[in-house]
Amino acid sequence: MACFIVPGAEAIIAAAASKIIAVSEEKGHIHSEETAAKLSEKVSWLAKLGGGGSALLAFEHLWHGEISPFFPFLTAAADPEKTSIMLHEMATVGTAMSLLITAVWIGMLVITASVRKKAAKESELK
Repeated sequence: MACFIVPGAEAIIAAAASKIIAVSEEKGHIHSEETAAKLSEKVSWLAKLGGGGSALLAFEHLWHGEISPFFPFLTAAADPEKTSIMLHEMATVGTAMSLLITAVWIGMLVITASVRKKAAKESELK
């Protein structure tokens, strides 16, 4: 019903954090290694993962008629009984989706760091 709202909110927060971190990086407050991706870039990956997944889920909910172009936009919000079900879904499914997106992002960071470390070792050997 509205599970896409939680990862969407995470994506918005991550995008804002990425912009704030980028400003700090430009001012020299945050330093990163020359070979590593900047912290703002890494946080923007999280925003893109959450935003893309949320957009896809929102389209799916629109396709099934769970979102309308008129207020209250979410069809479940019109009925108090369905609203409680919707809020429960957001708290369980939406939170689980956000945790999964964050876990995938952490996996991306670990893999990226190991690949860069391996490339640095190979370049030292040459």
